[in-house]
Amino acid sequence: MDALGDLPAGPEALVPISPARTSKRGQKNTRRGRVDIVRQTAHRGGKAVTIVKNFTGIGQAEKQDLAKLMRKACGVGGTVKDGCIEIQGDKREEVKRILLEAGFEPVFSGG
Repeated sequence: MDALGDLPAGPEALVPISPARTSKRGQKNTRRGRVDIVRQTAHRGGKAVTIVKNFTGIGQAEKQDLAKLMRKACGVGGTVKDGCIEIQGDKREEVKRILLEAGFEPVFSGG
């Protein structure tokens, strides 16, 4: 029993369809530029703070998301202030790993 027996036959030769273009949107961007990771203790009562700065082409909302991810991974507090991400404590290695996964090129700079 053919359920499609009453339908007319389709075209014999189909026109080849050109391959679909793939957009870079939706793909993970792996070349997002250099960012600096600095450890500071000045004006903080001797306590270390890890600062990530010099972001290019990234909005405030994405910085907030990155800061939230860093705070959660490091288990500490932090904030986004003046275009920089500040994470409490000396967490440079953990922050570097997160930035590498996000497609940035982190560089340790300063003291």
